[in-house]
Amino acid sequence: MKDIARELGVSVATVSRALKDSPRISDKRREEIKKYAKEHGFSPNLMAESLRNRKVMKIIGVIIPQFAHFYFSSVLSGIEEEAYRYGYRIMVAQSNEQYEREVEICRSFHENKVCGIIVSQAKDTTHYEHFQTLLDKGVPLVFYDRICTGVNASRVTVDDYTGSYAAVDYLVKTGCRRIAFYSSPMKLEISKNRYNGYRDALLRNGIKPDDCIMKICDNREDAERITPEVLSDDNRPDAFFAVNDDTAIGIMFAAKRMGFRIPDDISICGFTNGQRAIACDPMLTTVEQRGVEVGRQAADILIGKVEGRIPEEKVEKRVVRTRLIIRDTTKKI
Repeated sequence: MKDIARELGVSVATVSRALKDSPRISDKRREEIKKYAKEHGFSPNLMAESLRNRKVMKIIGVIIPQFAHFYFSSVLSGIEEEAYRYGYRIMVAQSNEQYEREVEICRSFHENKVCGIIVSQAKDTTHYEHFQTLLDKGVPLVFYDRICTGVNASRVTVDDYTGSYAAVDYLVKTGCRRIAFYSSPMKLEISKNRYNGYRDALLRNGIKPDDCIMKICDNREDAERITPEVLSDDNRPDAFFAVNDDTAIGIMFAAKRMGFRIPDDISICGFTNGQRAIACDPMLTTVEQRGVEVGRQAADILIGKVEGRIPEEKVEKRVVRTRLIIRDTTKKI
């Protein structure tokens, strides 16, 4: 506004009033200022305006590990829908699975006065001081999917244990006896919960888990790389349960290249139910994760805290139910 005022030979106050359509400014002057502002790409600084007027910033900071994953984009969609319903906007940043980047994003969000932060922690995160600092400064914080057990904050998760148990139990009931598990790093709570569901489903069906066919692998590239070796073993798996759909699809492509028939020779189940699950051939059996609902619930908690409907000190813990979607990469019971 200072630049506009200088160029047009008016005061900053006149520019401000003109841009707000104040009747105190003549129509001619108002149109002149607005035309100049538009031609030079001016847009008002909503954050500065809010601070000047001492209003609560209605901007929510959202941290996602990676944009590329369907699940995180669906969570983001749910957050945006709920935020829009209450008149909030979102500011989104990607940690790219890096601890240092996550710390920097938290600092930046706080400096930019967001009203609260919704976050799924990066795989690399093992220290949680940056999250605790936000809480200590009174910034509402809600975790989704990858929760931080080292910080007493609200969170929204899916029932990872039940989803995994249902998937593996179904595989067993279709006749599979040697079921491999491809997991995210076990330091993550979702990995522990999904492993426990996998393990308990085997045990309750009289099958002893074999750590030799439990791999830390949570992306398609690694799945295509390691699966040929797993399937070359004399005691190869007859089924795979993967921590996400991309990994499951990587397993399927590797198996098909080796000449295995899906699901006659190898059954495969994923976890997400994204668009890729129905774009592959055969279509993927998977656990539906309901990311949009996770996002809606996370935003509802955060906005509730900002607006006082949920007490600041209350830790909300919500669980979104999963369901097994049976398609063509598994046999029918």
